[in-house]
Amino acid sequence: MASPLAALGVGTPILAAPMAGGPSTPALVTAAARANGLGFLAGGYKTADALAEQITQVRREGVNFGVNLFAPGPLPIATEAFRRYARAIAPTAQAYDIDVQAAEIVEDDDHWSDKIDLLLSEPVPVVSFTFGIPEAAVIASLRAAGTLVVQTVTSPAEARLAADAGAEVLAVQASAAGGHSGTLTPQRIPASIPLTHLLGEVRQAVSLPLVAAGGLATPPGVAGALRAGAAAVMVGTVLLRADEAGTSLPHKAALADPARRQTVVTRAFTGRPARALRNHFTDHYTHIAPTGYPALHHLTSPMRKAAAAAGDPERINLWAGTGHGHATAEPAAQILQRLASRL
Repeated sequence: MASPLAALGVGTPILAAPMAGGPSTPALVTAAARANGLGFLAGGYKTADALAEQITQVRREGVNFGVNLFAPGPLPIATEAFRRYARAIAPTAQAYDIDVQAAEIVEDDDHWSDKIDLLLSEPVPVVSFTFGIPEAAVIASLRAAGTLVVQTVTSPAEARLAADAGAEVLAVQASAAGGHSGTLTPQRIPASIPLTHLLGEVRQAVSLPLVAAGGLATPPGVAGALRAGAAAVMVGTVLLRADEAGTSLPHKAALADPARRQTVVTRAFTGRPARALRNHFTDHYTHIAPTGYPALHHLTSPMRKAAAAAGDPERINLWAGTGHGHATAEPAAQILQRLASRL
């Protein structure tokens, strides 16, 4: 694997992507490392204390790992747009006795400062960022602490900004990726550009090592991304059904359901564009959902948690990339080894 990732002792250029909200567990991160790859803990939606606990668990295993944070990139929402959307989704949320119309607008930064303080006081091998590019001083401080800094980008323009801010590696995310797009301009749905083409465009813009992400779920896909110039690939959706993943049971079942073959890019759950399997919620609310993150995330979160607990896949965010049909229920190491079989 190309430097500087090689210094982490990664023998196979396949990384386990951070998947916030439950799927990325210490066990999954450890399994990726023991398969000669690298896994990322998902710091999104966690307090600094909760993240610290997971870091401690992985450190006990004696493996290298990364941590991903949502960098501040807020999308404030107008009160009337928020209230209008709350009224629209109220009948669906009411199925779980949740009164979304009484919800207050929450515009937080996901405990940003506390998490940065944690990662500076107890440095980890790798930190990656998505949703925004941190201030250059933050990146410089992490690098000075011995941490490799990776920035998620979705275009050549974003790649140049990340390089200027001091990022050392770029995770190049194509629109085929499951879950949230890392785009810095979430007011616009990212263009549907094949990953290999996007890698070429970014390579022309910057000289940093690239990690390819988005829709990679087969051995030929992984090999193709590496041939296109990536130093490594990052996979997420294909690991959602892995034994070590913390994916909810209805989400795992939906991924295995042959009737659910189509994904859509939607703002309906969080106010940011994200790719998910179609369900009742995406069908009814994608076309009217406003931009507004994290306000819409907090608005729909109680409903999604209740639906997941009830085994209801129609009211939860079934994040999935275009390669979701290749997700399998088996140990993560077997999945990762299969993906590396053409290398």
